[in-house]
Amino acid sequence: MASTQYGFAIVGCGMIAEYHARAIQEIPNARLVAVQSRNRANAERIAALVGGCDIYTDLDEMLRRKDIHIVNVCTPSGAHMEPAVAAAEAGKHVVVEKPLEITLARCDRIIEACDRAGVKLCTIFPSRFSEANRLIKEAIDAGRFGRLTLGDTYVKWWRTQEYYDSGDWRGTWQLDGGGALMNQSIHNVDLLYWFMGDVVEIQAFTATLAHERIEVEDTAVACLRFKSGALGVIEGTTSAYPGLPKRCEIHGDSGTAIVEQDAITFWQFRNETPEDEQIRERYRQLAAAAGGAADPRGITHHGHMEQLKDFLRAIDRNEDPLIDGREGRKSVEIILAIYKAASSGQKVRLPLPAEPSTDRPQGPPQ
Repeated sequence: MASTQYGFAIVGCGMIAEYHARAIQEIPNARLVAVQSRNRANAERIAALVGGCDIYTDLDEMLRRKDIHIVNVCTPSGAHMEPAVAAAEAGKHVVVEKPLEITLARCDRIIEACDRAGVKLCTIFPSRFSEANRLIKEAIDAGRFGRLTLGDTYVKWWRTQEYYDSGDWRGTWQLDGGGALMNQSIHNVDLLYWFMGDVVEIQAFTATLAHERIEVEDTAVACLRFKSGALGVIEGTTSAYPGLPKRCEIHGDSGTAIVEQDAITFWQFRNETPEDEQIRERYRQLAAAAGGAADPRGITHHGHMEQLKDFLRAIDRNEDPLIDGREGRKSVEIILAIYKAASSGQKVRLPLPAEPSTDRPQGPPQ
């Protein structure tokens, strides 16, 4: 029996839309049917990547098409809610580029719209689909680390002033929703939560140290207490020239694993298996890539492709995708708690209280 063929549309045609378009193109039962942007030239550029597709400047007109089953939202972070809700209300499944949105109320509006329409929702976090990170998660779930004691993540990246000046929305609270944490480090914030479990308490500092004309942080440090009792650290920056590979370190009383970018650099457990040496040997042959450490284009579309495949499986089987809207909301909540802790100088407890409005933020959470 032939696989169901899925028609995709992309809303928002900036840089990240390129990765969605290439990922869709490489999935056998997927086809990019249409792209939509207020800027027709941007839409034409994305369409050309796949050899052409229909181009729209009006979202509602595109959503009336019956051959579009899935809508990928690639607008600026603080403009995800409106097209995602519109797509859900049109009966389309929804894929949202990270972050799901920049406030919890706006995240919840997307989740509620998809629930009400009976459509699937996923948040893009391709790092969960790398072999290295999946090996760590499997070892955690198998209890090989023993009691988890410490979980740390470090995203010491560099972005030029020109990067922030390249778009009016970059570095603003209203549309970026934050800086080095909300835009760049959120992938590893998601990984740390996935590995270590829920966070219950945060203390933090943030600063803007290496850039001008931005409202948000380019340097942040946070200390975490997880629900399990384990402790942790998040460091996220775009102020560390020349930029280093991102890193996660997971420690327990029976094991430690460290992953840089998508390569395991340390893997040792109290109770070793023959597979452990095979894993170490395989990753000795792989040099850690720089990824997006200094260049936002220094990533591949393969993680996006694997996540979209997972999403199609979830639709076919009527199951939840690996990273649904509620999973995507978690990293936003952790980052907002870091901002609140930094701005208040106080410890912040999670979960955060419900927000009263879906208005975009004017500044950091108070």
